[in-house]
Amino acid sequence: QVQLQESGPGLVKPSQTLSLTCTVSGGSITAYSYYWSWIRQSPGKGLERMGAITDRGRTYYNPSLKSRTSIVRDTAKNQFTLNLSVVTPETTAVYYCTRADSLPEVETAKSAYDDWGLQAQVTVSS
Repeated sequence: QVQLQESGPGLVKPSQTLSLTCTVSGGSITAYSYYWSWIRQSPGKGLERMGAITDRGRTYYNPSLKSRTSIVRDTAKNQFTLNLSVVTPETTAVYYCTRADSLPEVETAKSAYDDWGLQAQVTVSS
């Protein structure tokens, strides 16, 4: 049973870069053909996929966030990290790292993902 755990700051100041790390246990991020994604849910909105990284390290980004987003991985630590630059109060959301066996649409239902982290609340405020 794979388990995912998000970690990172709960509070970020505007214009800073948000970095969240997902630590995976019970399975390797380089195994099979999984898509390891970061998604978020802003207050009053649906799920939004920010980006994904595959078992081979290929990345896919939400077009609306692509210029500010990067996802990198550390295979030795079995982790992948979301970096989002120039955050604003609109960046405030609950963030999840997830696993899926195919690349979900940017906006899709929870059922598109097979495994979830527990969540990470991120608030952007000065």
